[in-house]
Amino acid sequence: MLEQLLIFTRGGLILWTCKEFGNALKGSPIDTLIRSCLLEERSGGVSFNYDAPGAAYTLKWTFHNDLGLVFVAVYQRILHLLYVDDLLSMVKQSFSEIYDPKRMAYDDFGETFRQLREEAEARAEELKKTKQAGKPVGSVKKQVQVSKAGLEGGNRRIISEGGTKKDDGDGDKAKVGNLTNGHSNDNHRMEDGSQKNDLANGKENATDNVAVDLSKLQKLRSKGVRGRGGVRKVESIGSKSSKVAAVEPAKKASKKNRVWSDAAPKQEKLDFTDSVDGNGISDHVDIAAADVGESMMDKEEVFSSDSESEGDDEPGSDEKPEAKKTGWFSSVFQSITGKANLERTDLEPALKALKERLMTKNVAEEIAGKLCESVEASLEGKKLASFTRVSSTVQGAMEDALVRILTPRRSIDIMRDVHAAKEQRRPYVVVFVGVNGVGKSTNLAKVAYWLLQHKVSVMMAACDTFRSGAVEQLRTHARRLQIPIFEKGYEKDPAVVAKEAIQEATRNGTDVVLVDTAGRMQDNEPLMRALSKLINLNTPDLVLFVGEALVGNDAVDQLSKFNQKLSDLSNTGNTSLIDGILLTKFDTIDDKVGAALSMVYISGAPVMFVGCGQSYTDLKKLNVKAIVKTLLK
Repeated sequence: MLEQLLIFTRGGLILWTCKEFGNALKGSPIDTLIRSCLLEERSGGVSFNYDAPGAAYTLKWTFHNDLGLVFVAVYQRILHLLYVDDLLSMVKQSFSEIYDPKRMAYDDFGETFRQLREEAEARAEELKKTKQAGKPVGSVKKQVQVSKAGLEGGNRRIISEGGTKKDDGDGDKAKVGNLTNGHSNDNHRMEDGSQKNDLANGKENATDNVAVDLSKLQKLRSKGVRGRGGVRKVESIGSKSSKVAAVEPAKKASKKNRVWSDAAPKQEKLDFTDSVDGNGISDHVDIAAADVGESMMDKEEVFSSDSESEGDDEPGSDEKPEAKKTGWFSSVFQSITGKANLERTDLEPALKALKERLMTKNVAEEIAGKLCESVEASLEGKKLASFTRVSSTVQGAMEDALVRILTPRRSIDIMRDVHAAKEQRRPYVVVFVGVNGVGKSTNLAKVAYWLLQHKVSVMMAACDTFRSGAVEQLRTHARRLQIPIFEKGYEKDPAVVAKEAIQEATRNGTDVVLVDTAGRMQDNEPLMRALSKLINLNTPDLVLFVGEALVGNDAVDQLSKFNQKLSDLSNTGNTSLIDGILLTKFDTIDDKVGAALSMVYISGAPVMFVGCGQSYTDLKKLNVKAIVKTLLK
């Protein structure tokens, strides 16, 4: 049974809702659908699932793009209603016939909806009965015959009339039978006929007409002698076992396993870090930082719009075959008067070309497909304006969608948040996370340099206690920038080191603590658990995911799994997920800027910093307009 059916405009005006459904919805599924799906260019999906305390809903929707109407149906997920899509289509057609932009209430539509619902339910029942009645019975009998043949035949071969063996999936049973016979008849050799049957079945005769003695095979395996093909070399190996034993090289000295418990003795020459005081503050800050100029974060990037005219000429080539099919006069007439309504067949060529273009710009294939589906859903049924091509209409809709996705939906003014934390007499904590080798430590130093230019006191926390040289690398940046660094060496719990660093910053009145963490792959369960512990224990103000601009499809996997692991491994009610993205190596990708789009789309987090070089000043903001133009160029 449906829980709710709602009709509203794209502007948010509710025109009609079914009053027959007395049960109130738990939570706010429709608001969440609008916020998380329709406004995020995810409307090309089939359905949307919403979980609320005590209820689990599935929402389906359709659009009337020409009239600007949205039709949404809500039902319990456990019911799996088959008639919802058909019902939405009928409601859309019936309501569009009586719709008037000046009219605000449609109380008389309730009776029409009741008839449409009964008709849709009847169709679904008839379809269900037809499927059950038309289910073939022959396949069941065939399975019974095959199972009987497999049980009664044992190791017998099933030969067809032409003399070839039929493989009915009993290859494993035949193999077990051969091993049983080999065990009971030690010196029994295979006949030529059975050998041919084995080859006809596509199986390799692994023994080469050599008897397999299981007792000898077990002895050889216990001695560690193995052939490359399993039991293929059993006879030759058995005859030369004494030679193998004589030539066997001496065992190499095995590496002693490291014990990670606290009781283990500390190995010498493992920790090369300099001495620190009891508070973990290093006393080596003797190298003065050179003033390398103003950070690019504070500079406005000028973007030239010369590429707009270039991009408009390319899609026109996609329409030439279509113009030839419809004729010169009809195409000119349509461009003047406008096409009645855009259909899916009209949009498919332009969307296909647009998807390929996005993928060449390093956008993940899954994201490009979803974006094209969303644009198609927003344009289908819409009237094409006069003197407008389909390709330019599709490109315009895609450009608007990309701008909405890449534009942050919340404030990303870090300086304002830093001053707000300072008024509360606590440090502003930023944690840098990401996979191995993306440049977390280097870009942490760039962020520190930018903060220093704004007269903000900064402390670094060396919480990468896993990678060799990580503490020394961060200490070098701290010396050049003349800022304190909190470190405890290696083999320490990163969560405890970060907590002590925050406490030290609170005592010293430091404004910002930048926490460096070890790189980890998204599938590494122990390291992801340690990262979740660090975030849950210290509750940072900002969790920055540092990712390469070079990645394509892997960006989706990295971000989605990082967020999923942080959510699953959280022990507290307030789960801290990724708040922002720092894109590195942006100066090495030319026009392959699709990773920014993929990361923002999959996580919903904004790109807050872009690393574009190796100097401290090479850090800038993301220019949304430039990215969109590059993607569609």
